[in-house]
Amino acid sequence: MATRTDAPTRREQILKEAARLFAERGFHGVGVDEIGAAVGISGPGLYRHFAGKDAMLAELLVGISGQLLTGAKRRLADAEADGDAGGGARAEVVLDSLIEGHIDFALDDRPLITLHDRELDRLRDSDRKMVRQLQRQYVELWVGVVREVYPGLGEPAARSAVHSVFGLLNSTPHLGRGGSLPGRGATAELLHRMARGAFAAAGV
Repeated sequence: MATRTDAPTRREQILKEAARLFAERGFHGVGVDEIGAAVGISGPGLYRHFAGKDAMLAELLVGISGQLLTGAKRRLADAEADGDAGGGARAEVVLDSLIEGHIDFALDDRPLITLHDRELDRLRDSDRKMVRQLQRQYVELWVGVVREVYPGLGEPAARSAVHSVFGLLNSTPHLGRGGSLPGRGATAELLHRMARGAFAAAGV
């Protein structure tokens, strides 16, 4: 989501507004008519794009989990295609790239973090299992890279460190709103330093 530069489709506009409204007022506190009004169409018109609010929530949560995993795989593949860096140096580059990608998500898609925390249990079982499966793959990709950077770190410790860093990065909905945050660049740099510091501390 955060990396797109072309104009969003109507479907994407609906999802963005649904995420914002669900995060602000809760899933049951938002009606279809309100989501429609936010994108300039009638509530019933939304049913041309989605079967209902449940379908929107599922697409938001399954979708972002899939996008994070796809982005991480792409960053890993890009590093492997670069023959200039090898071994530990390549792993360092990949880890920094993974952190940057997750920070982009955490800063640009904060409503989705809130939604995941509050509304994941509202998904039907199959969708919730899909989210969990995608998240496990995402975590394991990180674990592999972290262990390349810190070879002495055991797998359980590396996994705990990854989850801890995710907790740090996903705290952005609680950092403040609008002008209460420092500039995006400064916030991203701070989060990156803190994430690398956490991994370094775990790898000692």
